[in-house]
Amino acid sequence: MTSNQIGIIIAITVYLFMMLIIGAVFSKKNNSVGDFYLGGRKLGPLVTAMSAEASDMSSWLLMGLPGLAYLSGVADAGWTAIGLAVGTYINWLLVAKRLRNYTQVAGNSITIPDFFKNRFRDNSNALLLIGALFIIIFFIPYTASGFAACGKLFSSLFGVNYEIAMIVSAVIIVGYTTTGGFLAASFTDFIQSIIMTIALIIVLTYGISTAGGWNAVMDNAQSLAGFFSLNQTYNNAADAAQTYPVLNMVTMMAWGLGYFGMPHILLRFMAIDDSKKLKLSRRVASVWVVISLTIGVFIGIVGRAMTSAGALENLVDMSNPTSSATAETIIVKIADLISRHGFGFALVAGLILAGILASTMSTADSQLLAASSAVSHNIIEDVLHINLSEKKSMLVARITLVVVAIAGVIIAYNPNSSVFNIVSFAWAGFGAVFGPVILFALFWKRTNRWGALAGMITGGAMVFIWKYAVRPLGGAWDVYELLPAFIVAALFIVIVSLVTPAPSAEITEEFEKVKAMN
Repeated sequence: MTSNQIGIIIAITVYLFMMLIIGAVFSKKNNSVGDFYLGGRKLGPLVTAMSAEASDMSSWLLMGLPGLAYLSGVADAGWTAIGLAVGTYINWLLVAKRLRNYTQVAGNSITIPDFFKNRFRDNSNALLLIGALFIIIFFIPYTASGFAACGKLFSSLFGVNYEIAMIVSAVIIVGYTTTGGFLAASFTDFIQSIIMTIALIIVLTYGISTAGGWNAVMDNAQSLAGFFSLNQTYNNAADAAQTYPVLNMVTMMAWGLGYFGMPHILLRFMAIDDSKKLKLSRRVASVWVVISLTIGVFIGIVGRAMTSAGALENLVDMSNPTSSATAETIIVKIADLISRHGFGFALVAGLILAGILASTMSTADSQLLAASSAVSHNIIEDVLHINLSEKKSMLVARITLVVVAIAGVIIAYNPNSSVFNIVSFAWAGFGAVFGPVILFALFWKRTNRWGALAGMITGGAMVFIWKYAVRPLGGAWDVYELLPAFIVAALFIVIVSLVTPAPSAEITEEFEKVKAMN
């Protein structure tokens, strides 16, 4: 092992040790299941903002997005980034405060399925069960994408076995999450967002310098036909430009719709100590998202210039020039280049790689908590009516979290899996299942439990139907499954709510009460 690798390992080890220490510290603050899953609604505005966005971006920000830009240019990555930035701001503006207030008024709900049950007075627990099942279905592959990113990182950098690296990373994430719960996940996410930001800035600065300066980067981007354009993409196999259809622009921007239904983000809104502080959280979160997404896209552009300058190997797999799996290692490769300048630089490279770990862990820990709450709190206790003591509830919650993580490891076992593709499907699932129901539950008084149930089921079903039966037809049907599924779910909510009995006076009065609070 070289001194450079030792420096990287030292930096990463220190970072991982810090995360485990935080988990141990916050474990003492979990006095109830409510504390474990929602932190007792004690988050401050900065931790709320940055933990929400860190848990949102995941490894996709430091691997998927730069890899996509490196592969085909600005269009795909750029339109996705625009959709995410807009979706982030609107979610904070419209949903955050009202959801925070409504979940407290409606039975002090600590999970999203809890909120649906309490909001619509669903004594049958149908909403709670369906919501919990969809959380499990979509969060397991989402968590798997994080584990896969960790495995790729260590395998690419040190040549170690992908499967072993992925499993070790999963064990560490599970370690601090099972001990510290929501507060540990939120506080570590806050720290991880800072590390991610530093990593992005260092990689971008070093990359521009190595490529020959900003002018060299721009000249290279413009020399690749369609690469630096929002209405064209670069075809690696043909070395030519391809028209980027308007339909694709709409499809990629549709990613922004997913925010309304992301349980791990919505939980941050619910957990802030004072809803009045959400205005500051919104500003901090929105600025960070715009800056980080922009840098993420430009790292892909800079990486391509580094390749043209001979400073970085070609990360396009010409046996499959449309796959982003190889290109997603771009930041890992740049960190490796930085580490070769000496031991001090190796420590900096270790910080960059810790940033990738941070982006992965900050999402995986939140997803594990949401998935385990769906099983232990919503299904075992609420649906099956198994009464557990506080101590046993905490034990079941932790065991469930471990089981969900094991399922994620199994899915992530394939080293050729694309982080972008896995996240894309899970994102669509949550956006379509929960997004429309959240919006209608918060803003349309006439919504009832039958409409909400119909929206969740049709939204989830349409994600699968569109992805595997409709989208493969190509042409005008090649639309990101989130968009049609979101629309269908919204239509079913409206139609079914209108043809079934109106909500009770009690539900309507509670709605008006929350409306007045906002």
